[in-house]
Amino acid sequence: MNNTVFNKTYSIILVCLLMPMAADALQSSIQEPEFIKLNEQPGNKALQVSVVRYKPRMGGEQYVDLIGAVHVGDKQYYQDLNELFKDYDAVLYELVAPEGTYIPKGGGDSDNKSWLSSIQMGMKDVLGLSFQMEEIDYTPKHFVHADFTPEEFSQSMQDKGESVFGMVFKMWRAGLSQQLSGQSTSSDMDLMVALFSSDRQNALKALMAKELVNSDGVLKVLEGPEGSTLVAARNQKALNILKQEMTKDHQSFAIFYGAAHLSDFHQRLVRDFDMVPTSTQWLDAWKLK
Repeated sequence: MNNTVFNKTYSIILVCLLMPMAADALQSSIQEPEFIKLNEQPGNKALQVSVVRYKPRMGGEQYVDLIGAVHVGDKQYYQDLNELFKDYDAVLYELVAPEGTYIPKGGGDSDNKSWLSSIQMGMKDVLGLSFQMEEIDYTPKHFVHADFTPEEFSQSMQDKGESVFGMVFKMWRAGLSQQLSGQSTSSDMDLMVALFSSDRQNALKALMAKELVNSDGVLKVLEGPEGSTLVAARNQKALNILKQEMTKDHQSFAIFYGAAHLSDFHQRLVRDFDMVPTSTQWLDAWKLK
């Protein structure tokens, strides 16, 4: 083999080896934005969730906004979201429900709630907040169900060898580990102080807000290296639907999912859609005193 042929062959091999490395380097160089934070500025204390805009790295008209959902929040927070959603061509939302499920204004029959919804309703009452399913208007035609059906959810859990008990146990164990290692932001004493506070609702909200902001460690344990049904698998289903919607004559898209999902969405938008975050807007989910 002469030097010219050898050099060309070597160059092709080198490019093939470097391409995935370059792609990985690009992904790791894009800083992940914050998706939930506690604003403790005097006079403006609040648990805040973000609206992060993603645009194609190489340019283009279409954009995707990741909009963090907190399932119980201030009524004003949900009113602000209802106004914001009017600006999009398609709003992709989470809800494990059969295809074709219609969500009437106000959330429908309160006697037909899942166990998870019942827990969230209980939190709403304790914290003096409103419930997402009762406040968000899901009836506009540009709202698109982008989540598993119950059958898909069960099948994914079966395929991954997961169970509801197993997920709860993992979260409990991770939370206990954080407490024992001193990484937890609150203690049993903090809870007792909040319960006996003269403004119990605000004290409990402030305590819960800190836990929500610092729940990354627990979620990483729950996800594991392969990703869980609860987050990664559902996110992939949502992005498959996003791809379908992007083939239509649409320009603006919102993905309205729980704030815990957004880190994984960020990674997938960067890696699979070649998009980058370009701006962040903050919404007050819980006003704190």
